[in-house]
Amino acid sequence: MAGRTKKAQITVYLEPDVMDLLAQYAAQRDQSMSLIAQAAIASFLSPDSAERQEAALARRLGQIDRRLARLERDLGISTEAFATFIRFWLATTPALPEPAAQATRAKLSERYAAYTRALGRRLAKGPQPRQEIVENVGGSEKEGSNWS
Repeated sequence: MAGRTKKAQITVYLEPDVMDLLAQYAAQRDQSMSLIAQAAIASFLSPDSAERQEAALARRLGQIDRRLARLERDLGISTEAFATFIRFWLATTPALPEPAAQATRAKLSERYAAYTRALGRRLAKGPQPRQEIVENVGGSEKEGSNWS
């Protein structure tokens, strides 16, 4: 046994879920829990631990950056779609004569409530309208439906 150093023994208290994960990990690799714990502690205390943590943080920040870019794109699509709808509606809807305009204003609350209920149902069932827009863009361009 020359060349082997005596290992020091410590007592560690683990939460039950951490202990279960350690046991599963060791069993999957056919290694002792002591060996896995030693390797984990050594890895945690190693000088390159900070570099690994920084790399993991950089990956997470990259993911967040991509998500923000998608949100920005989706907001741009929504804004453009709304502006296009308003321009189209204003260009194609004639002004109502005053008696009809008064009657329309009287129905406004009822129609708006119906609109918000329909929007709620639409959002609850999916797919999201923004997904349909992206999927249908190719077909719309081929049909020549350009409102601008």
